[in-house]
Amino acid sequence: MQAKQLISLNILLFAAFPVVLLIVGGMIVTWKKPTAAVQSTILHFAAGVVFSVVAVELLPDMIRIHDTTAIIIGFTLGISAMLLIKWYTARLELKMGGTNDSKLLPWGMLIAVGIDLLLDGLLLGIGFAAGSKEGTLLALALAMECLSLGLAVGTRLTKLGSSKRRLIRVLSLFGLVFLLGTGGGFFMLHFTGEKVLELVLSFGSAALLFLVTEELLVEAHEEKDSPFFTAAFFLGFLLFMVLGLII
Repeated sequence: MQAKQLISLNILLFAAFPVVLLIVGGMIVTWKKPTAAVQSTILHFAAGVVFSVVAVELLPDMIRIHDTTAIIIGFTLGISAMLLIKWYTARLELKMGGTNDSKLLPWGMLIAVGIDLLLDGLLLGIGFAAGSKEGTLLALALAMECLSLGLAVGTRLTKLGSSKRRLIRVLSLFGLVFLLGTGGGFFMLHFTGEKVLELVLSFGSAALLFLVTEELLVEAHEEKDSPFFTAAFFLGFLLFMVLGLII
């Protein structure tokens, strides 16, 4: 019982780190808005980090279990889910386009970010179910992604005239979604077999790769590209690849 409590406490501590950076990232813009170059650098670095964790930690576990059917099903479901989410949230954004009413929220963006964070939390729980090494690296990687998401949400809500109190409520809700996803992912997979783990790892890997290529890098390239930004992507990839070898 004591060992289980220590494991749960350890997961909670690591899960809290991305949540803290999410809130910090969102609140930074209320004090000093980061330049477009800084935001692009963070997004490139976060994309490299997430891509590295998928390539170095998640994919080897999928290959080790070696259930081809589960991989195909999970990967297909992951891509299909993200395409559906992207299509639906794009329609919401289109319907709400052109409004500057501070009483309204950009629901399309918020729903997309909420789903992203739920998936990220689920993947963190999966990582700890697969092993403490995977969980630790994922927590660090997702912390960088959460920082960039916090910056994006804070910037958007500030432009719409939202108050600090509303921004804190939104970010806190996102943090709760992330923690719920982490707990759900860990406990669901902790008591299931490797076939379920393979299925969810495949789903999560596809979702994260989609987020890297279709969300983080797309937003990062809204700023005029620079070799420095590209270097940030490969720095993030290299850093967590090395961490994966030494931890």
